[in-house]
Amino acid sequence: MAMSISANDDSGPIADMNTTPLVDVMLVLLILFIITLPVMTNSTNLHIGTGPVIPTPRETISLAIDFDGTILWNGTVVEDLAQLERYFVVEAGKARQPELHVQPDRRAKYDTVAQVLAIAQRSGMQRIGFAGQERFKE
Repeated sequence: MAMSISANDDSGPIADMNTTPLVDVMLVLLILFIITLPVMTNSTNLHIGTGPVIPTPRETISLAIDFDGTILWNGTVVEDLAQLERYFVVEAGKARQPELHVQPDRRAKYDTVAQVLAIAQRSGMQRIGFAGQERFKE
């Protein structure tokens, strides 16, 4: 049983490039491209109208609340909150809802204004705003 031990020393620097990390990175990039390619090729076609559209102004409802709790619907006195709610339901049912401009008096009770706004919201009114607030700057 003879064994040969050679004096070859393989501890010198290896000149071959390690390509394992390069192959790993390339495989990850390939997988990412395969995953994102269907998303990039998906498109949505939009057909934009021809010519400018002139916006038509919305109808406005002026709702004034006096200091004594009187509610005025476009200048007409509303008898009670049930009648006001019926008005709101009719206006909210329209295809193009009008804007509701609430104009409370400076001395109006907060409770009355809050009840009117709650009824408007419950009835489905979506365009509600306060008008005439420049009066309260002083």
